[in-house]
Amino acid sequence: MSAKSDTRLFNGLMVIALALILVGGFLAYMVQTGGGDIKVRDLRFVGHDGKLVSALLYVPKGVDKKHPAPGIVATHGYINSRETQDGFAIEFARRGYVVLAPDQSGHGYSDPPAFANAFGGADSLPYLHSLDIVDKDNIGLEGHSMGGWASIIAAAMYPQQYQSIVITSSSPGTYGAPEGTPNFPRNAALIYSTYDEFSQLMWGIPVPGDIVKTDKLKKFFGTTETVEVGKLYGSIEEGTARKLFQPPLIHPRTHFCTESIGNAVEWVQATLKGGKDIPPSDQTWYWKEFGTLIAMIGMVLMLFPLGKYLLGTEFFEELNEAPAERKALSGWGWWVAVVITLILPVLFYMKSWDFLDKGILKPSAFWPQQITNVLIFWAVAVGVSTLILLLLWHFISNKKAGATMANYGLTWQDGIKWVKIGKSFLLAFIVVFFAHLTLAISDWLFLTDYRFWVFAIKPLDFFHFLMALAYVIPFAFYMIIASMLLHGQLCRNGNRGNEVSWKDMVINVVIMIGGYILYFIYQYVPLFAGGSLAVTTRWSPLYSIVLFQFVPIFTIVALVSTYFYRKTGHVYVGAFLNAMLVSWIVVAGQATHYAF
Repeated sequence: MSAKSDTRLFNGLMVIALALILVGGFLAYMVQTGGGDIKVRDLRFVGHDGKLVSALLYVPKGVDKKHPAPGIVATHGYINSRETQDGFAIEFARRGYVVLAPDQSGHGYSDPPAFANAFGGADSLPYLHSLDIVDKDNIGLEGHSMGGWASIIAAAMYPQQYQSIVITSSSPGTYGAPEGTPNFPRNAALIYSTYDEFSQLMWGIPVPGDIVKTDKLKKFFGTTETVEVGKLYGSIEEGTARKLFQPPLIHPRTHFCTESIGNAVEWVQATLKGGKDIPPSDQTWYWKEFGTLIAMIGMVLMLFPLGKYLLGTEFFEELNEAPAERKALSGWGWWVAVVITLILPVLFYMKSWDFLDKGILKPSAFWPQQITNVLIFWAVAVGVSTLILLLLWHFISNKKAGATMANYGLTWQDGIKWVKIGKSFLLAFIVVFFAHLTLAISDWLFLTDYRFWVFAIKPLDFFHFLMALAYVIPFAFYMIIASMLLHGQLCRNGNRGNEVSWKDMVINVVIMIGGYILYFIYQYVPLFAGGSLAVTTRWSPLYSIVLFQFVPIFTIVALVSTYFYRKTGHVYVGAFLNAMLVSWIVVAGQATHYAF
């Protein structure tokens, strides 16, 4: 491809990327505001302990202090954020309910630590109850997973401030939430899917579909017989109503499914007065998710033409170098290395979670996020192990073939070039800065982030930015080693200068995410067959769900690493850019556990 054609291609790619960001953000805005009929406000209010609580408030058109409307607190689960409940919030608001979607304590933009103030439930219900635009006699609670516990605790703390509750993928009597009885909480619906990974924790039974037989659920529903799905127990008028919904979903899909959201809508329409009579099946929320997905794709696409433009400037042009001669594995050796690359990170990932119980990964002021600590421990462990294997291969075999560290993109033929490494870091920072700027503008214009299902890219506030600076160091180490592996030992194609091959990109994506896909097959097939997860340790349900995010993250990592390696001939630009992206994405989306 000629330089002129290449420039036109990347100019077009930049236009497409920016268009996707704008169109996706506008679509998401129109859906979450109901075409302008719902005002969405970004709130900060002070809780009873002086901590700031972040929330989104959805106010339907025509609602004011003279015309109050019923209200609902919609609370997300662990390591999620207020936007995770947007499906419920949008559908409730479309039906005339004022909706408060808070960030739990230590999540999103709410002050840490996580788990404080009854997971945030201690403050959200009284705040909604205090608003003069809310009908105080018609307030409901909806909470997913840990948000269900927050809702149940709030119901116990403020029994006169709510009328009904929807417990989604959660349970009473768990992690500080009071036990459920036929009379508490008032008018409760339970949405518990048939493939929920946390059935042992929540209901004390390994097969989630069997919760209908548990004494815990029978006690909650006031019956001695197996609980029937869809049957109304008790009385709405007396506040003892109960209903079980069992959609065929896994735990994180219950906040991302028309069936479960429809179940919640059906219940609040039956138990709260004043909402609009829009059928539960009439839903639009998924178009908002489609919009934020489009915008996210646009941001990722933008990384490549922006990087190319910077490499074309006088300051960065010395980074434009062709990769050194290929000195990689071939034949069966390549396949053996790929198998090791697929399996090793998964095994280390599963083992890393065991260290949570040993106090080694305890949150601190420097690294304050417990699960992010697990991830950097994993990243360093995989990086060190991979480096050892690479060095063994190099010194035992590949060095004899004339290979040097320059063939792996780590050095130059005449050694380390610190100025070029510094410029690589600066180029990566500029690219990430402008990517973040698009998100900040989207958040300002449309009050939306970039997300799809459990994967979200949120804007960094200053507090999270400082945290990301600390976490970027171990992630950078891992990314450098992973790049050496991909473009040194496992490089498939010969010397093509700076030309980027889509085949290279696809192969590297498969190498980076293939092991996680295999894990999901192994882990979830028994669950979908009517049993439980294949691995049933204490942490396996949580780490399986966290692992879902690895698929999009490492797809981006593989694409970025491959492109910038081909353009610069070295691992640094791609590795630094990926380390910054991953630190940003993970830190902004994780819970903060250290009490500053």
